[in-house]
Amino acid sequence: MLRCFPLCLVFTCVNTVLCSQGSCGAQPEPAAPQAAAGCGCGKLKRAAALEHVEDSTASAEPAHKYSRDASERPSEARGDEKNMLSQMVLISAGQFLMGTDNPGIPADGEGPQRLVHVDAFYMDIQEVSNQQFQGFVNATGYVTEAEKFGDSFVFEGILSESVKNQITQAVAAAPWWLPVKGANWRHPDGPDSNITDVLDHPVLHVSWTDAAAYCSWANRRLPTEAEWEYACRGGLEDRLYPWGNKLNPKGQHYANLWQGDFPNHNSAEDRYIKTSPVKSFPANAFGLYDMAGNAWEWTSDWWTVHHTTEQQHNPTGPPSGTDKVKKGGSYMCHKSYCYRYRCAARSQNTPDSAASNLGFRCVSRGQQ
Repeated sequence: MLRCFPLCLVFTCVNTVLCSQGSCGAQPEPAAPQAAAGCGCGKLKRAAALEHVEDSTASAEPAHKYSRDASERPSEARGDEKNMLSQMVLISAGQFLMGTDNPGIPADGEGPQRLVHVDAFYMDIQEVSNQQFQGFVNATGYVTEAEKFGDSFVFEGILSESVKNQITQAVAAAPWWLPVKGANWRHPDGPDSNITDVLDHPVLHVSWTDAAAYCSWANRRLPTEAEWEYACRGGLEDRLYPWGNKLNPKGQHYANLWQGDFPNHNSAEDRYIKTSPVKSFPANAFGLYDMAGNAWEWTSDWWTVHHTTEQQHNPTGPPSGTDKVKKGGSYMCHKSYCYRYRCAARSQNTPDSAASNLGFRCVSRGQQ
């Protein structure tokens, strides 16, 4: 099976298969140069994205091995495992302006801006953590798709030298992304890493299918894109971030993002080189943490760039597609490469994609 390369690429686009992911975030803030203008942001398939550093003997696996049915439907959470689930907060019904009409924002389907009505729902106040996902796996025996594939994408800057020396492939358009054998949610930084000291960090390397399985087990579900964006805005009207329009009000960091020169140097002014423990930064007005930065979050919607200006009620996206929408950006986002930590921003991946900055949270129609 060909998996879409999951994350942000920046390069001058040409008419070739090696164009960036549909929401690569390659364009910076409006005042900055348009580094990838005219790209069109076509898909970058996993196999096509890789260039060999040296000959590789990796062989293709049958597609059916990685289908949603590859793992049995997990049993519902109960008892001690359910006590580990995230606290949820009620997001009252309301309406908001979804998307943006800002002409300087990357054209990846954020606009046109439209009025959207959303019914009340409950949302996890935090991203699902390693400890919580571990409880799910212990209770069900679930095996993630990254574990079945045998590899996942990891940012080069967090790999040990011993692991990097074993890599035989790189992403042609973005060599800082490497397919690492043995990388998965248990080993987020490569096979020589573990989650012992990061149990309170967001779980990573989970595909859309994995995230949906966890939410189903917890008697919850993934949020729609509209629900996610409504919750992210925290009641603020037409603002960039969950807290307002200034990235660092009064010099304070409100999200785990990249500071410095991406991808060469992260100055960690916000105190974190990689992911941070959930709830490390201030919550928005709805009591939700990490709606910007830390880890990308899956939604239930299939990807589309076609929107209407007509009012909508509980939109759920198209009935089918090839990619799922993800929101919120990650600790790797920087305005020069991935201006995707805004509430309106969006990105996409195939449902079986996984990477070292991709996680999720759940929602529900009723209190858990």
